[in-house]
Amino acid sequence: MITHIVQFQFKSSTSTEKIQEACAHLVSLKEKCLHPTTQQPYIRSFKAGKQDSPEGMNNGITHVFVMQFENNQDREYYLTKDPAHIGFVKSIDGLVEKIQVVDFTEGVF
Repeated sequence: MITHIVQFQFKSSTSTEKIQEACAHLVSLKEKCLHPTTQQPYIRSFKAGKQDSPEGMNNGITHVFVMQFENNQDREYYLTKDPAHIGFVKSIDGLVEKIQVVDFTEGVF
């Protein structure tokens, strides 16, 4: 499994309504992203929420999304070809100040 972590800092000018819409849109990808062969959802798990660490080390990051893919091929399709994901990326243009993405395979150091 590959864990894909996406973190956003929305621009201060982005309304709460637009932030909620963007978050709901990203969460909806769990069902909207369909495997090109099977036409079934291929994101294995999806968790999301607003940053609430009391440590003060979030560096402006406010929203976190964690998903898992079965393999590199699924992740690559998601990142480069999936029309639902590509549409989402276009939809947040101008809303986000900073995006940070970190992927890992559990146990691989």
